[in-house]
Amino acid sequence: MIGKVSPEELKKYVFSRIGKKSDSVLVGPAYGEDTAAIKIGEQILAINSDPIIFAADQIGTLGVNIASNDVAASGADPQWLTTIYLLPANDGDKLDTITKQVNQISNKLGIAVIGGHSEFVPILDRPFLGLTCFGVTDKFIPTGGAKPNDAIILTKGAGIEGTGIIATDFYSEVKKVVSKKVLEDGKKKLDKLSVIPESEILRKYANSMHDPTEGGIVDGLLELAMASNLRLDIQRNKIITSEDTKELCEAVNVDPLKIFGSGALVASVTQEYATQALDELDKAHVPATIIGYAKEGDEPVLKIDGKKYQKPIRDQLYDLWD
Repeated sequence: MIGKVSPEELKKYVFSRIGKKSDSVLVGPAYGEDTAAIKIGEQILAINSDPIIFAADQIGTLGVNIASNDVAASGADPQWLTTIYLLPANDGDKLDTITKQVNQISNKLGIAVIGGHSEFVPILDRPFLGLTCFGVTDKFIPTGGAKPNDAIILTKGAGIEGTGIIATDFYSEVKKVVSKKVLEDGKKKLDKLSVIPESEILRKYANSMHDPTEGGIVDGLLELAMASNLRLDIQRNKIITSEDTKELCEAVNVDPLKIFGSGALVASVTQEYATQALDELDKAHVPATIIGYAKEGDEPVLKIDGKKYQKPIRDQLYDLWD
């Protein structure tokens, strides 16, 4: 079995076993909350940890963006990163490739790599990268902060990370059925993974922010709904989906809304500020749309064109790696 641990198992085995209580912890382990918040003096330290083991071709590029996106989605500026490199035995070439990627993206995003661990592990047949990103903010924005009647804004669109993965890791399969331009456009999606620029705009307006990763837009929206204890009513035709994403997803028979979604940012914004937020995003050349609204309900649920989602889905790209 591949995929996230269920909410029930998290509650039973993880959230109930969190060590000593600390008054400095403002936000700790909770479903949908990817980033912890620690009060330190007058500021808040935001911390996120993420692993990546699939998508081997661009594992370093993806890893740094994914870890820093979670910190940015909490309203903080990503500043520091620790890395754990576990590699198949004597695979020094792969270590060289991954560390070059980590260095390049960290430099681009202005993040300092401050430590970690590196080791060759004979039982591994593919590299594992674990990252912890840190940032500081005066105002922490949780996933679970959405309010009834908030507008739900999505930046850039569906399946951005997944599109890049299909175009690189599964290049040999899809090159037979899509054009060279579609493949090149798909690969370029890996240059659009960071949500730091839009987070700096939306943090001024948002009650909650969340970046969809594993499970794509569907799981990201469901996590926001469950963390906020609200119903989200979403219109699929309002979700931006690029042509290369559509063609590459069709080539491997996956739904763009149900594949790795890093590169997009979801924010819930009080309706009176939604137009202003969209105008600022437009001036910054960040595509964004209102895809639906948050509502009160008897139980948290995501509805997309009326179809209900109440349990996490398995990311459809996992079927391609099986």
